[in-house]
Amino acid sequence: MHDIGKIGIPDAILRKPGKLDDTEWTIMKQHPEIGANILKGDTPLQHMARDIALYHHEKWDGSGYPQGLAGTQITLAARIVAVADVFDALTTVRPYKAAWPVEKAVEFMQKQAGQHFDPDLVRLFLNALPAILEIKEKWKEALLAQ
Repeated sequence: MHDIGKIGIPDAILRKPGKLDDTEWTIMKQHPEIGANILKGDTPLQHMARDIALYHHEKWDGSGYPQGLAGTQITLAARIVAVADVFDALTTVRPYKAAWPVEKAVEFMQKQAGQHFDPDLVRLFLNALPAILEIKEKWKEALLAQ
């Protein structure tokens, strides 16, 4: 749901096996706003979904996009999704990269606490990591069986 705006991004960019050029990156950075437009509505759940789509690429230190928000200006739900999304992206094969070992991803997450991520959420995420890895493994097996 957080990346629903990627339906507005050309497949050639989404599936590119290498690094995006400046033009492609500019297009890719539009997906949060596209997603927010898709998810707008009046219910509290729609507001939260919109915020997650719009703000999940903001960074704790203000260097993210699309609005350059920092710290608690970023909604809690979006800060939570940012941690989960990056961990998943790092530990999963993508067209442009191999999956990182969990240990390397954990090290990255720890180094980015206070920069990319809310440091309290990184701590909570890492405390829950054994359960998270069990869930990741369970669903990996379920997907492979299909």
